[in-house]
Amino acid sequence: MTFLLSFPSHTTSSLSFSLSSPTTKLTLPPPLPLVSLSQPLRQLLHIRKSNTFNFKCGAVVDIKATTSLDQSEEDNKVLVGPSSEEERVAVNYDWTQEWYPLYLTQNLPDDAPLGLTVFDKQVVLYKDGNGQIHCYEDRCPHRLAKLSEGQLIDGRIECLYHGWQFEGDGKCVKIPQLPADAKIPRSACLRKYEVRDSQGVVWVWLSQKTPPNLDKLPWFENFARPGFQDTSTTHELPYDHSVLLENLMDPAHIPISHDRTDWTARREDAQPLGFEVAERTDGGFAGWWGKASDQPLPNFLRFEAPCVLQNNRELVDEKGVKHYFTGLFLCRPTGQGKSMVIVRFGGTKRSPIANFFPKWYFHQNAGKVFEQDMGFLSSQNEVLMKEKVPTKELYINLKSSDTWVAEYRKWMDKVGHGMPYHFGHSTISLPKQPAVIEHAPAGLVAGFSASFPAKGGIGTMHAPNVVNRYFRHVVHCKGCRTVIKAFQAWKNALSAAAIALVALAILVSARQWKAILLVLAAVSSAGVYGCSTAIAMNTTNFIRTHRRL
Repeated sequence: MTFLLSFPSHTTSSLSFSLSSPTTKLTLPPPLPLVSLSQPLRQLLHIRKSNTFNFKCGAVVDIKATTSLDQSEEDNKVLVGPSSEEERVAVNYDWTQEWYPLYLTQNLPDDAPLGLTVFDKQVVLYKDGNGQIHCYEDRCPHRLAKLSEGQLIDGRIECLYHGWQFEGDGKCVKIPQLPADAKIPRSACLRKYEVRDSQGVVWVWLSQKTPPNLDKLPWFENFARPGFQDTSTTHELPYDHSVLLENLMDPAHIPISHDRTDWTARREDAQPLGFEVAERTDGGFAGWWGKASDQPLPNFLRFEAPCVLQNNRELVDEKGVKHYFTGLFLCRPTGQGKSMVIVRFGGTKRSPIANFFPKWYFHQNAGKVFEQDMGFLSSQNEVLMKEKVPTKELYINLKSSDTWVAEYRKWMDKVGHGMPYHFGHSTISLPKQPAVIEHAPAGLVAGFSASFPAKGGIGTMHAPNVVNRYFRHVVHCKGCRTVIKAFQAWKNALSAAAIALVALAILVSARQWKAILLVLAAVSSAGVYGCSTAIAMNTTNFIRTHRRL
């Protein structure tokens, strides 16, 4: 299975300094004759009206004695052009009137509520006694405690602060502290959000003003085709969803950043790419891409606002049968500098080799892919927040690698005013409220538990760390949690067996039995090592070789 259909754009900021006149009065000599600057030096120093010198590039040794006009023409050949008038026109947009992917249906807990976030809106998701999914604002109307910290009792959600209970329609049905002859206040109800389970994903409609628009609910044709199989994973990430989307629509970085991560990515394959924009709308864009030498371009990318990115490809086998392949990314904003992505790779034809690998192997490989990019994208997110300027002031977008990135940021220019915050190509609106700081675990035991490295801690009582693979993926995946528990149980059993076998080997006198017992102990120890390796693969972050101790 190819896990690397697309995933960081590297930002380059300009260096600048300004010259200010001293406050002390100086007697200057007569002015010298005006000396003309040499052409290369004139190209290096772009003198602005603000008396600021802008050094756009440090490659001084590569400067040729060409005119500025010639240099601009050369740049225009390789750089993505500025926004057109049409691309700069803002359109009506309300981010709440969209469907957002919350979770994979198969991973929803059956016995507990689940707290999730979309931008700055906190919601709670749970299944009632009949298996029906409900979604509310994640706060109890009593004293604003999080319902996601509560529990499920007889199919009802209970706030664990004072025990108030609510049914599926959001109505409060129990208040333990209320007198027996008193009625529950009508205002004691929850704010409900509409959800739909579609093709294995739970989607939420966040608008309280307009009813859900089912025509906007995403539907993926390839996933409905006969014989289509997919591998789906969920990952929580420590950078903004716009940075995530930009990274996922950047195929040029794959050979470099993900070299040898799977069977397809190789750094020697880095090369110019071809892009052809086929569609631009207020709701996104689409087009073809591939190697610049490929004609026609084989891959079709589509971005649908605000969260959906898919790469599709069709192949015809030797028998003339057409097969369909899709890399689908459902990217949910979970707050400033945070996001969650549901990754779904699949097709109507599967490589026979893939059948020899368990699902958890592909899940940990997906975690490795995100970890390879995480340092780049986190720092990129930090620069965007610090610089407070549109991306055209920071990025150098090449036509042969960054076309989709530029298209996405230009789309942001049109709709960003309808979002809580945005970073566009030519426009920007910063968050009005600071990022939410997660609280530490409640109690000594919870704090001690979270301090273990496998749990994402750093040796002190801190909140779970989303930079750790366990909290980024495993806690959101029933399959991987089950696998880790099984490996842990086998590890404990084999450890006990190895110790027992060694003890027996010491006690017995016959050499033949000693040899047999020691061989069995060695096999058990090898099993312990194998289980430990599998657990580490699912819980330990990838670190590049040159960064390892």
